[in-house]
Amino acid sequence: MIVIGSGGSGKSTLAARLGEILGIRVIHLDSLYWKPGWREEPRSEWEETVRSQVRGETWIMDGNYGGTLDIRLAAAEAVIFLDLPRILCIRRVVARRFRYAHESRPDMAPGCQERLDLGFLKYLWKYPAERRPGILRKLEQASREKTVISLRSPEEVRGFVVDLEGLVE
Repeated sequence: MIVIGSGGSGKSTLAARLGEILGIRVIHLDSLYWKPGWREEPRSEWEETVRSQVRGETWIMDGNYGGTLDIRLAAAEAVIFLDLPRILCIRRVVARRFRYAHESRPDMAPGCQERLDLGFLKYLWKYPAERRPGILRKLEQASREKTVISLRSPEEVRGFVVDLEGLVE
C-alpha cells in the first residue's frame, strides 16, 4: 500500500498508524532518500532503492517522489491519496517545523533536522495546480486494477482509520 499527498497532508502519520493497526512494515521514503545534512540520494541509485523496497513482503510506503510513483503503483495493492486543502497542509508543515526544531522527525533520516524554507512553501502552494492533476490521472488509470482511496479532509482520514480498526478487531 502506498500513501501519497502533499507535504503536510499527514502521509507519514497515517502510514505509521496503518502499520500499527495492520501489523505491516512501514517504509518512509524520506528516511531512505535523505542522508545526514539533507544530502539527496544520488538519482542513479534512488530508483533501485525504491525497487528493492517494493520487492519485499507486505508493506506500507509513504512519500511523494514522483519519479518513482510508477514503480510504487505497479507494486502496490492499494493507494491512499491524501487530497487535503493546501492551507491545512501549509499550517501543518509550519507547526511541524516548530515541533521538531533542531531535531529530525521520526520518519526522517537521522541528521536531517526539521527545516522550512520559501522554496518548500512555494511547492506546497503550487501542489494543487502543478502536481495534483498528474497524480489524479495516474490514480484513475491505477483504479482499474488497484484499490484507490482519496481522503479529502481530516475527518475523512479519521473515519477511515476508525473503520479499519473496526474491521481488524
